[in-house]
Amino acid sequence: MIPPGEVIGILGGGQLGRMLAMAAQRLGYKVHIYAPENDSVAAEVSQAHTRASWDDASALAAFASACAVVTYEWENVPIAALKGLGETPLFPSVRALEVAQDRLNEKEFVENLGGRTASYMMIDTAEDLDQALIRIGSPGILKTRREGYDGKGQWRIAYDHEAEGISLAGQALIYEGLVRFSSEFSVILARGQDGKCVFWDSAENVHEHGILAKSTVPAGPAVQAQIGDARALAQKVADALGYIGVAAFEFFATDQGAVFNEMAPRVHNSGHWTIEGAATSQFENHIRAICGLPLGETRLAARGVEMRNLIGDDVLDISALAADPANHVHLYGKGVVRPGRKMGHVTRLLA
Repeated sequence: MIPPGEVIGILGGGQLGRMLAMAAQRLGYKVHIYAPENDSVAAEVSQAHTRASWDDASALAAFASACAVVTYEWENVPIAALKGLGETPLFPSVRALEVAQDRLNEKEFVENLGGRTASYMMIDTAEDLDQALIRIGSPGILKTRREGYDGKGQWRIAYDHEAEGISLAGQALIYEGLVRFSSEFSVILARGQDGKCVFWDSAENVHEHGILAKSTVPAGPAVQAQIGDARALAQKVADALGYIGVAAFEFFATDQGAVFNEMAPRVHNSGHWTIEGAATSQFENHIRAICGLPLGETRLAARGVEMRNLIGDDVLDISALAADPANHVHLYGKGVVRPGRKMGHVTRLLA
């Protein structure tokens, strides 16, 4: 166990790091952020901030030596950078990143554990895409295998001829057949160092333009019927990875059952409601897990919860949002408002 007073290192300086830092400090830990950006909303609420690139081995080594344990708030931290952490414990493991950073690896890993995914095919050339359109058909989505989030790095192909204008430009890609679903939902778990897993109620999610707009708990009947199978698969993945910390798994609810979409080896946007809406938040349980503490209760703190992201100029409605006493408003301290940027979220508890 890592005792309170020690330093937790967080790789990445965004809003997830900010909320992790706040949870860590409530438990008595200090926080050191490592992020290349000069402006870090996580560093604003932390004791230390190393501003250095991911390939700065000496800076990473110095950062690691100042920390009792290291975690990450961003799954695209370069694997090579983690070698600079030396003997300092890293949770979740490098293996979790190796799987989650590549959509092809991720789907194959989940399929090998018995999970159901969308039909997919690796795309390296224009000829590969032609073959995928023959084998899988359209509509579908062409995605970069690495990076890409909130709808970035994706091209929806409604008809075969729409693929003709897409420049592959030597990128490693994956083509996925479109899944016909009734709802989207997420399974979020925390796994401790003793292998014990706890789950929060699954949120039913609504996306707009590829960005999560709203999460509602409890989910509707169509999702509830598939949560058991989805949780069983999520736990298989976590156990196979020897995972420690919080992880999120996104699913489609379909007539054939739960279809796995993707995983995030970190705390997740669709779990932000847990700060006020659950006995223990995803952020606190992540800190508990990586420090070797017992995991906290995950039961609902209200009859229901709704979380809505504040995207772009939604943040300008802060006065109206705060006027409703049922709302809990979280702003991330981002100074620049731009379309598609997550500026905060608001959680509403249903009595």
